[in-house]
Parts: sequence; structure tokens; C-alpha cells
Amino acid sequence: MKALAIAAQQIELGHEKALVAGGMENMTRVPYYLPRASQQSPFGGMQLEDGLIKDGLWDIYNNVHMGNCAEKTAKDHGITREEQDDFAILSYKRTQEAWKQGLFADEIVPVTVKGKKGDTIISEDEGYNRLKLDKVPTLKPAFDRSGSGTVTAANSSSFNDGASALVVVDRETAKRYGKGKRVLARIVAYADAAVDPIDFPVAPAKVVPIVLERAGITKEQVKVWEFNEAFAAVIKANAKILGLGIDNVNPRGGAIALGHALGSSGSRIIVTLLHQLKKGEYGLAAICNGGGAASGMVVQMVDADEL
Repeated sequence: MKALAIAAQQIELGHEKALVAGGMENMTRVPYYLPRASQQSPFGGMQLEDGLIKDGLWDIYNNVHMGNCAEKTAKDHGITREEQDDFAILSYKRTQEAWKQGLFADEIVPVTVKGKKGDTIISEDEGYNRLKLDKVPTLKPAFDRSGSGTVTAANSSSFNDGASALVVVDRETAKRYGKGKRVLARIVAYADAAVDPIDFPVAPAKVVPIVLERAGITKEQVKVWEFNEAFAAVIKANAKILGLGIDNVNPRGGAIALGHALGSSGSRIIVTLLHQLKKGEYGLAAICNGGGAASGMVVQMVDADEL
């Protein structure tokens, strides 16, 4: 999402007329590290470190896994294990129904992977049908093993590879090339905000009022909300703080079911948001990140003839 905001700034400043902004993540191939520190023996005796945990999923300020941050959020805001599990199941059901109805078809670009036994065409998200929903309540807590933990693998986002991108253009380019396009929207406002790193799951609740004020609209004018589902506790806590109903928050499911390809998720939720809006409607997307910050963006569906 930050890449999208930077692209918008470049165009607003007149430096560019058209840019492609987005992100990708290949969590499958994140390497293991073999650090060779000065205090270690120069030969042998080295210890592997998981690069995905070290550089992607670890709160370096509090020296805990980000799942432990979600545990704190759940406790701080009175969110039970059952509430988190129920939302996770809802996310899977929403995604399954959206795929069944073909609602993701317009936003998916098939990828061809060449192999010795022929080409494999990937044209559908792979994770949303893998979970047995009846098993969700039976899973053990993944982070807090003290007996009071509530965050599990099922009510957290899954590991995935993924990519997403958007084309960002100035007004004249949109007028020229945007006619007849299924998805054409304007970036109304964007913002960043931060809280204590341990509380990063609720950072979206900090950025939402800021970006709404910049957009000059109220939360009641937002038709669809897309929050990144890093954990079910993220959605439940932010909805509670902001006073939002859950019906128009991630209506097609989210990262719990679709997967959280870290570097792609911000632009991915914007893509999904845009495909749910009709002309004139506003949508708001927000994503938290490790370290305590969050980014937010308001978009509005438009018609090229009215620009």
C-alpha cells in the first residue's frame, strides 16, 4: 500500500504520468541464515536462523513473535478464543462463497509455471479450501502456551506466495485510457500512523480517523472496508474500537483464508476493494505492520467521462 501512496505522490508532484505500484512475496523460498559473527568460531558451530521469522514475523522491539502481540490485543480488548475462531470460519466461508460465485475472476491474473512434466497454470487462490472448519476449535494456541492463549494457526493468516499490482495515472491519462474499464477509481486520501510496537494489531484504528478526515468523509459514507487479516484479533479489535459492524468488513474474506503474502497484502486488499465498489461509492483499506505502524487509503469509484 505504501508503494501505491508513493506512486500517487509522484503523479501529484507532476514527476510521472503513469506508474505501476504493488508488491510480491515468496514466503516459500525465504532462506535460512547462517550468521558468521565476530565472536563465533570461524569454522563450524554455526546455528541456522529462520529468515521468515527473523525478518518478517518477529517484533524486534519486544523480542516476541507477532502472534504474541495479537495475544495482547485479544486480552486488552476482551476478545475470546471463540470470537476469533468464529471470525476465522466466517472469513473462509466468505472466500469460498466469493470464489463459487466467480467474484474474484476479474482481479486474478493466471500465472503459468513451466515444469518438466508440462506447464501448470495457477488461476485460483490455493489456501481457502484446505482448512477443515470443524477442526478450528480444536487447535492448540500457537504462541501463548501458558494455558490462556487464544491465537491459533487457524485464526491467524496463512503463509502464502503472492503478488498484486495497480496502474496509477494522472487525470488526463485516465480520461484517455480509462473509458469502458471495469475498475477505475480515484485515490481520495492516504495516511500513515503508528502506536507502540507491541500494539501494532490496532494501528489501523489509529490511521482510519486520519485518512477519513483527509478524505473529507465520515465512516458512514464508506461502503466497503478492507482490513488485512493478519489475525482474527486484528479485525475484531479494530472493528470494536472504530464501532464498525462486521457485514461490510472484508465481505469476500481476507488473509486468514486467502493468505498473507507479506509484501503483497497492502496492494492486494486495494485490488479486492476496488472490485467491490460501484460508481460513486467510497472504500477504505488499512493494513498494520510489524513495528507499530499502519497505512490507510480511501478510494472512490469513478467514470472516465466524468473526470
